[in-house]
Amino acid sequence: MDWRSRITIEPGKRGGKPCIRGLRITVSEVLEYMASGMSEDDILRDFPDLTREDLRACLAFAADRERKFVSVPPA
Repeated sequence: MDWRSRITIEPGKRGGKPCIRGLRITVSEVLEYMASGMSEDDILRDFPDLTREDLRACLAFAADRERKFVSVPPA
């Protein structure tokens, strides 16, 4: 999944946080809903502007960020 076509970052929207397709729904909000145990169907029911592909893009975005995360070894 190439999240770049679905995740947008606009400085004037939601404080520059990554959002889904220019909507005011942030990637972090969707990830928090998933982490709390909400199913995809629950999220889509609560946010009818979202699609399953949007949810997958959020996961792909998070996975990509995690891959790029640089940790500093302990001294």
